[in-house]
Amino acid sequence: MRQSLDLDRFPIDCLESDRGRSFVSACRSALAADGMVDLPGLVRPAALRDSVAEIAPLFPASAFRHKRAHNVYFDDDIAGLAPDHPALRRLETANHTVCADQIPHNLVCRLYAWPPFAAFLAAVLEKPRLYTMDDPLACVNVMSYGAGDALNWHFDRSEFTTTLLLQAPLEGGLFQYRPGLRSPGNPNYAGVQRLLKDKDDEVKSRPTAAGTLSLFKGRDTAHRITPVEGGRNRIVTVFSFYEKPGVRFSAAERRGFYGRASAEESLA
Repeated sequence: MRQSLDLDRFPIDCLESDRGRSFVSACRSALAADGMVDLPGLVRPAALRDSVAEIAPLFPASAFRHKRAHNVYFDDDIAGLAPDHPALRRLETANHTVCADQIPHNLVCRLYAWPPFAAFLAAVLEKPRLYTMDDPLACVNVMSYGAGDALNWHFDRSEFTTTLLLQAPLEGGLFQYRPGLRSPGNPNYAGVQRLLKDKDDEVKSRPTAAGTLSLFKGRDTAHRITPVEGGRNRIVTVFSFYEKPGVRFSAAERRGFYGRASAEESLA
């Protein structure tokens, strides 16, 4: 991985060294202070170009067009909230998705399967261990956002989210997030309502360059990607790790997210 990643700046492969421990400590501090930690330039430019060159041609013909109306919870049945509650306001999301089974030899899949990567994330998050997902479609997803596409406000189902930006758009496509909007003991529906009305002063914007790895606590951090503008798509990878082995999506979830339930099934 040394040819593809800048492991001199980011010693992911030697966490037990003095440099590695200092690196993990700095990442933990950034996550605590900002709700997010970025590793800009983790992927070297040549490796980034090769990765995008393989993936980009798949989007026009072989990707699933994911377009849906949703609320921030991706769930229409929230206990204690009436269907017309302002926190359940409907939003629009649209992108194209390529799954791991379509790019098994690409850098993003090799990085995902590289044991030091999971060990690094576990160390920053202070977890005993993290496991790759036992799902050939959901474990690594690459999303492309063209002109007018956006990922609207939402909370993730998993505690944390790890992404790698492969290509930045010319305009728009800005990552925005509101750290700590809710907690396990406080759903903060009033705060969600303020966010959806654009009245939350604690929303942060994160301009991100291609090659940047980002880690944030997506379950309690509301986040979105603003609409992309111009002629260059925003292409981002999402990696899925869990604290237990063997996690898989259901067939219904795969069809909803990817248009197919298995690697053998054609797009719907």
